[in-house]
Amino acid sequence: MIEETLLEAEEKMDKAVEVAKEDFSAVRTGRANPGLFAKVMVDYYGAPTPLQQLASFAVPEARTLLITPFDRSALGDIEKALSNSEVGANPSNDGNVIRVVMPELTQERRREYVKIVRGKSEDAKISIRNIRRKAKESLDKIVKDGDAGEDEGSRAEKELDGLTKTHTENIDELLKRKEAELLEV
Repeated sequence: MIEETLLEAEEKMDKAVEVAKEDFSAVRTGRANPGLFAKVMVDYYGAPTPLQQLASFAVPEARTLLITPFDRSALGDIEKALSNSEVGANPSNDGNVIRVVMPELTQERRREYVKIVRGKSEDAKISIRNIRRKAKESLDKIVKDGDAGEDEGSRAEKELDGLTKTHTENIDELLKRKEAELLEV
């Protein structure tokens, strides 16, 4: 019972770190990155479809992204979706590919993005703490019901605290890297 609870908590914490990674990659830096467009949905034949399922991406230069649709008839729809997205990019369509040149970020905008990333990081940490709290409640219930001894319960709690600390540090490390990437000129 205790091992299952700890394993479940660890899996959920791993998932929280992965979600934080995805959220961080969606925040724009000065460089072109296909991850920026992960959440862009294209109205493809009337159905909202993720852009990554409709095209391939290439980064020929640091601030340029080439989007090559698998179906050329989708070029207009993809261009429209990119224009309407929150990424803030201006796509240009040459008939075969869509070229997206990422504008240079101002220092003020970089600071705003750092604040956004810090907020996402805090959300991830809160998620991890909530997972810890639920797992601790489960452990306490197991001990209270007599399915495990006090010693096992306290050992499991220490292990849970270690997991929480490790995952929180992972998020801090991701945050530190993303901040450095954002503030890099």
